[in-house]
Amino acid sequence: MPRRFVDPDFPARLRHHRQRRGLSLRDLAALTYYGKSYLGELEAGRKDPTVKSAQRLDDALDAGGELAAMVTPGAPGPELAARLDDELGADGRLAAMVRPAPDEPSADEDELAALELARRVEASDVGAETLARIEAAVDELAMAYAGTPPKLLLPRVRHHLAYVGRLVDAHKTLAQQRRLLTSGGWLSLLAATLHIDLRQRAAANANLTTAWQLAEHSAHGEVAAWVLETQAWDALTDGAYQCAVELSQRAQAIAPRGSSALIQATAQEGRAWARMGDAANTGAALRRVARMVSPLPVPDQPEHHYRYDPAKEVSYTATTLSWVGDPAAERYARGAVTELEAARDGVRRPRRIASARLDLGLALLAAGRPDEAGAEAQTAITSGRVVPSNWWRATEVVRGVERAGIREATELRDAYETYRPEPTAG
Repeated sequence: MPRRFVDPDFPARLRHHRQRRGLSLRDLAALTYYGKSYLGELEAGRKDPTVKSAQRLDDALDAGGELAAMVTPGAPGPELAARLDDELGADGRLAAMVRPAPDEPSADEDELAALELARRVEASDVGAETLARIEAAVDELAMAYAGTPPKLLLPRVRHHLAYVGRLVDAHKTLAQQRRLLTSGGWLSLLAATLHIDLRQRAAANANLTTAWQLAEHSAHGEVAAWVLETQAWDALTDGAYQCAVELSQRAQAIAPRGSSALIQATAQEGRAWARMGDAANTGAALRRVARMVSPLPVPDQPEHHYRYDPAKEVSYTATTLSWVGDPAAERYARGAVTELEAARDGVRRPRRIASARLDLGLALLAAGRPDEAGAEAQTAITSGRVVPSNWWRATEVVRGVERAGIREATELRDAYETYRPEPTAG
């Protein structure tokens, strides 16, 4: 099959033009003679259009040539792809589409080769410069988590983990060893989180075990607390609510005072209590989170997955209150959506927006407005930003709308089935 370049914004622009015309996926399928599921996968970014299909969609949607121009024969080289990634804000997706020739190193391999050369220049040990660059890479990957699809980010994390593993036996001081093991702990933790997002349970558990061991060897309490918090989140999404409470409390017991892990674990405990319908313990957890968050400044890197951003509190509160059935959930959820959509700091957070809309959908269901709940859920689902580990939240809204028996339930179910994540092994 000839290679082609697909602009990473194609899914979003296709959805924009379809909605601008007021068409459902079924309507567009009838116009273009493509299957509804194929069109849904194009909008979700799970499949790439061909030059021919892009032109047909452009004609059907009267897109003025925009869609057709976003798919061209051939493919850019890695350097051009990286530059386009920066210019388009594609979070690495474009570079990931460009496969280097067999004898050409990937961008990750280039980065690790540069680190290795710097290490050798430092006299063949793991010196300060090498460690600083590894730590910077860890931060960059943790910040990329919010906007990069798990399948694209996971290979990058694996590459860096493998490099840290190769350095474990290199000559270094005890302080340097601790820094290296701490970086390995963060990377293992992030890999586990990505595997959870992809519902790859065995791989997630293996990486969590490694992260815990590295945290113990490096005496890093926050990494250890995040391991327990991540296990609590996994238990919560799996319906093991009491287990989630216990894991959250264990995480709080070992988390450093004032740390992001302590705040996140407390919020997680509140969510678990909410799922069990315990309003008293839910409220107590939310109040503890509010006390810890109130004095916090906005972090330098608010997208960093392991640095608590105070702006998240509204979203967490909305989620928790919607689960416990508190009428205030709608107000918090609307506030969260408004703030996230505004992106006043210039950073778009599409995954958090999708989750906030699902929270709003749950709150609207509880308020007896299933038509509005369905509209919010449809927007979240068709954004293509609901990761597999969060799909159960979409399921709850869809089932609630269907129970209400409203006319819009059929189209919502169609979108749900079209965008449903593919089953993942493991």
